[in-house]
Amino acid sequence: MTTPKTILVPIDFSETSEHALACAQSFAQTFGATLHVLHVIPDPHSQAWSIEATGMNLGSLMETWESDAKERLDRLELGDLPSERATRVGQPYREIIRYADTHNVGLIVMGTHGRGAIEHMLLGSVAEKVVRTAPCPVLTVRQGASEEG
Repeated sequence: MTTPKTILVPIDFSETSEHALACAQSFAQTFGATLHVLHVIPDPHSQAWSIEATGMNLGSLMETWESDAKERLDRLELGDLPSERATRVGQPYREIIRYADTHNVGLIVMGTHGRGAIEHMLLGSVAEKVVRTAPCPVLTVRQGASEEG
């Protein structure tokens, strides 16, 4: 593996993804890489039945979600690393892969939530799909992983 010049961190603002962000920042500092932080908003059209049932306007809901995501990304402390922050709408693993492809990402660092076997079988794993289809190496950081070892 060559030294990555661009590191991508998909973030969902969970504790696990924030731990992955801290790891990615350390790698970016060490490698002199640019850090890209990406938040993917799940496509509401795939869940339109549940949104429509609440009587909410899909357009204004999307504006709220995108605005909230951008504000949360802007509040992330990235130090003085060269960085980019982005949001996308779609199926999370596909948008992560698409972003990695279009931005020539050399390493993806992402959290994995460690779901149980049944939940994993029913829902799948974004991290697993990214690992299987990514155009570059992927480092997964497990939820609750110790920083000591």
